[in-house]
Amino acid sequence: MTAIQLLWTYLLIIVGGLLVFTAIGHILYQKRSPTSMISWMMAIIFLPFITVPLYFVIGIRKRESNKHTKSYVDFHKPSKHDAYTIDVSHHSILSILEKNGIPPATTGNDFELISSSTQAYERMIHEIESAKYSVDMCTYVFQFDTMTETMLEALTKKAKEGVKVRLLLDLVGSLGAYFNQRGFKALKNAGGEVAFFVPILKRPFQNYINLRNHRKIYLFDEERLLSGGMNLSNEYMGADDGTKRWEDLMYYLHGPAVTDFYSIFHNDWQYATKVLKKQDFEHKSNYTGKHIVQVVPSGPDIPKDALYETLLNAIYNAEERIWIVTPYFVPDDNMVQALVIAQHKGVDVKLITPKESDHIIADLGRSPYMRELDEIGVDVVLYEGAMLHAKAILFDSVGGMVGSVNLDNRSLFLNYEVVTFVYSEEFMKNMEAWMTNLMKNASRGMEKPSKFREAVENIMKVFAPLL
Repeated sequence: MTAIQLLWTYLLIIVGGLLVFTAIGHILYQKRSPTSMISWMMAIIFLPFITVPLYFVIGIRKRESNKHTKSYVDFHKPSKHDAYTIDVSHHSILSILEKNGIPPATTGNDFELISSSTQAYERMIHEIESAKYSVDMCTYVFQFDTMTETMLEALTKKAKEGVKVRLLLDLVGSLGAYFNQRGFKALKNAGGEVAFFVPILKRPFQNYINLRNHRKIYLFDEERLLSGGMNLSNEYMGADDGTKRWEDLMYYLHGPAVTDFYSIFHNDWQYATKVLKKQDFEHKSNYTGKHIVQVVPSGPDIPKDALYETLLNAIYNAEERIWIVTPYFVPDDNMVQALVIAQHKGVDVKLITPKESDHIIADLGRSPYMRELDEIGVDVVLYEGAMLHAKAILFDSVGGMVGSVNLDNRSLFLNYEVVTFVYSEEFMKNMEAWMTNLMKNASRGMEKPSKFREAVENIMKVFAPLL
């Protein structure tokens, strides 16, 4: 070996050691579960030159504050808001959320569950056409297709009429639209605004591409809202033209809880555009709805893991049932243990998930957890229709959750998400009917895997915290 080769070998050893030391030091500094820490450290020690750069791209959660990081959401409380706030001292779910800084639950809300992709589309177009002052939309996936072509035409028309139109798209989920923005030309020329979360070319070295905005927020006149799991493409919603779409949920909300969605969108928009503007939300009407609603965002712009805490608490405290619908199920050990305990207590635990999702890696990662639950008697329901993309949970006779969050590590700990907790008999009745209908087109239980698949699944389970 020549002197130059020895020098390069020495430099590689030194650089590799520094990379390992830096990354492991950062892992130990951050608050992580032991499983996540061990998974990252194993990968870093054995493949430092690959894993360390990957860690600093996709492995970091909460960011220390600086001029490039996203500020925490400032929940604006407009006048008359207190009139709709309810006492939470007697309710563990509401109390945990509020003590974590989440806005209190409010009464006076109208809430409508929409499970039809065609009805969701028709409602979306109707709300756009009915807007008089503003349309603010945030989504993860935006694709140029027949559905969004019609929607953009409606948005462009409103912009020409003087309505403020803002469209916020996630860079990763809407990558095709980011690199081909000609489809937005008419909307922009009419005065509409389009922004991406977060543009690579503007801040290539400060861009935290792993922290994706997975929220779906569609606001109209700052007082009516559509949200849920549906993104903006014909794959999720559209006209009744025979297209086979994913099974998903949307919901309509009108009431004081819309204030919190406005605060979340306002914060996201400011971060993406760097245009600072004071929140100016004011209630435009008195509300007479009967639903108690609490809006719960999660992600790096929320100081603590309020949603995760609340889900664990709800599962541990369940006495009758925990019905879960999720497209991706790659939980941490704490959540699996909570579900095991619930089943052993005699709680009716149902896990409704697609038999095969659109991500083979997620399917491999979830299987060991689902087999574990299946073996102890949890009702593992494998939906056999179109891709099941909805995310919803029912807790006893207390209420339920619906929104954008999946039960996996990425969604619970990395992405920017938002869900709504609803506490009403009507909501639970409608959600139960929808879930029951899903189970009519499903199989039960997990098949025994081949030795090779079982080995692959167990390997993926080790790295599940990294997914």
